[in-house]
Amino acid sequence: MKKSLLTLFALAAMSATALAADIKPAIVYGTGGKFDKSFNEAAYNGAEKFKKETGIAYRDFEPTGDTQGEQALRNFASKGFNPVIAVSFAWTSALQKVAAEYPKTEFVLIDDSLDLPNVRSVKFKENEGSYLAGVMAAIASKTGKVGFVGGMDIPLIRKFECGYELGARATNPKIEVFQNMTGTTGAAWNDPVRGGELTKNQIDQGADVVYAAAGATGLGVLQTAADNKKLSIGVDSNQNYLHPGSVLTSVVKRVDLAVYNAFSDAKNGKFTPGIQNLGLKEDGVTVAIDDNNKPLVTPEMQAAVDKARADIIAGTIKVHDYLTDNACPKN
Repeated sequence: MKKSLLTLFALAAMSATALAADIKPAIVYGTGGKFDKSFNEAAYNGAEKFKKETGIAYRDFEPTGDTQGEQALRNFASKGFNPVIAVSFAWTSALQKVAAEYPKTEFVLIDDSLDLPNVRSVKFKENEGSYLAGVMAAIASKTGKVGFVGGMDIPLIRKFECGYELGARATNPKIEVFQNMTGTTGAAWNDPVRGGELTKNQIDQGADVVYAAAGATGLGVLQTAADNKKLSIGVDSNQNYLHPGSVLTSVVKRVDLAVYNAFSDAKNGKFTPGIQNLGLKEDGVTVAIDDNNKPLVTPEMQAAVDKARADIIAGTIKVHDYLTDNACPKN
């Protein structure tokens, strides 16, 4: 009997080990770098949480150019990694090819969508989180002028800007919103010097709050705002800690949760394809308030954010999505 029990325990241990061995997660980041303190780093944090909780390691790759994404995705899939996460809309066409070549591999695409039976697409309602940031910026501004610095000039980044502008104008109809995009290639995500230059230009025009939706380029935006004693707004990850007392808030996208859930679902045999679209209601986006920015958030501002959040979730406020028509309404 004792021997039988030992045999059962041994088999159970072997089964658990085999199950864990079947999970070989991998991530291909966007070109901004793993430690951009923004979008990519949020994905990294989700993967690290999974590794810490389960003991299951993962592999990752940081492309430095636009052509390396497809190579990395195919390399991971060919070596049996599963699931494989593509952390950027930039890898959409690459993933479309690779996912078709490896139909038994589970893939995740973050920030875009593909209708394939082995791909989970995770998108976010950045316009909703940005709307709340716009409300805060309009209340915080003393000049009635606020700014926005985007990374690569693509519709997704204009979706951020449009939500921000709509929130600001709903709060102060007379507010002026400046906007600049950093560039038209992937390099626009990793140019903090240019981000700082664009921010200084907006400050010189009177902007006293500047929102960065630009990956690592945004680090230059936040630094320049702090150097000039103006306010900034971070993006994707909670960046309030980078310049306490200067970062008004951060529009957080739960990319970490998307990665963690994908790894966990694959481990538990619960991975499903399809499109997930995460907004305020799903806790997929939010504005960060913590000890680093609490002194900047007045009771009036907090009340306005709470009301706007509730109204968006209830559907009373419908924040226009730039991606639906490539336009931002001006009234």
